[in-house]
Amino acid sequence: MQLPFLERWRVWRDRKLASPSFQRWAADFPLTKYEASKRARALFDITAGFVYSQILYGCVELGLFDELADGPQSADELAGKMGMTPAAADRFLRAAVAIDLLERRGNGRFGLGKLGIAMPGNPGIAAMVRHHRMLYHDLDDPLALFRGELSETELGRYWSYAGSADPAADGDERVAEYSLLMSASSGFVAEDTLDAFSLNDYRCLMDVGGGEGRFLLQAAQRWPHLQLRLFDLPAVVDRARERFRDAGIEDRAEVFGGNVKADPLPRGADIISLVRVILDHNDDGAMTILRAVRAALEPGGTLIITEPMSETPGVEPVGDAYFGLYLLAMGSGRTRPPHEHRAMLQAAGFDQIRFVRTRRPLQTRLVVAKAA
Repeated sequence: MQLPFLERWRVWRDRKLASPSFQRWAADFPLTKYEASKRARALFDITAGFVYSQILYGCVELGLFDELADGPQSADELAGKMGMTPAAADRFLRAAVAIDLLERRGNGRFGLGKLGIAMPGNPGIAAMVRHHRMLYHDLDDPLALFRGELSETELGRYWSYAGSADPAADGDERVAEYSLLMSASSGFVAEDTLDAFSLNDYRCLMDVGGGEGRFLLQAAQRWPHLQLRLFDLPAVVDRARERFRDAGIEDRAEVFGGNVKADPLPRGADIISLVRVILDHNDDGAMTILRAVRAALEPGGTLIITEPMSETPGVEPVGDAYFGLYLLAMGSGRTRPPHEHRAMLQAAGFDQIRFVRTRRPLQTRLVVAKAA
């Protein structure tokens, strides 16, 4: 079959650009050498990405960001705290400087770099960095993961509820482990969502799959009039109940234990939130959850979905590359582009669907819909 002209041109272009002789020419020619150098660097950074991530992991495990938050130190001063010789410590610190986690200061000292400065005071980031050792293990043979040849994955064991036929069967210890991580890593998501969408005009917010209640706790601080409900697995809501009691809002907050894919949601809330819930589920499970939410809302009630999405301009690799593989290793779910969210919401009985701008769309995109 004859290819269209544009496709034939692209085939010719690809062959030309892939030619070693053309690449040598492009690297020398003044009008193309900058772009050629930039592409070579980008490809190398993909190749070296695992090494960079391990430098970050080492900094987190050594507590370097917190240590240097109080002021710069030399390699000799840090070596003992790092359990290394001064020469080894200097090599490690220089590696961290090279990827902007640290920076050189005067008199041979090292301080926080432009990326590392975000780490102190944000335990959720450090928790996720440590957690990723499981993902790296699952990606040891990425093709085996894609071909379904792994009988079990580290992430599948960790997020045991995701692929379980009876997620409520998880014991307290198992639930505690993943609930703490979810809570620690959700602060930015909650903040960005609540900054982008006001709950001032609502009476009762129910957070479905809300874990230990981090989203509700932050909503409670902003809108003292708001009544709060949390629906999640029974062992999870027991932990949320303690958090609400500690925060002094137990008189405003109710908890409901159950399985959102099997049990009806309580009615009465005029707004329901799904915070990083839909992406954890395959299409059938996601639709089951959306229909359960629709059944719990009166016509005109509001649903908000906040989670990372595919095809987000400027941060495309986060949706389809990072989360695509993470969720594959987890054994359930996928990120979806906005048009798929819209179609699923319409099929579940929602209309007036709109996407609200957020501060950090790489981790938080927000969809608002009304029950039809």
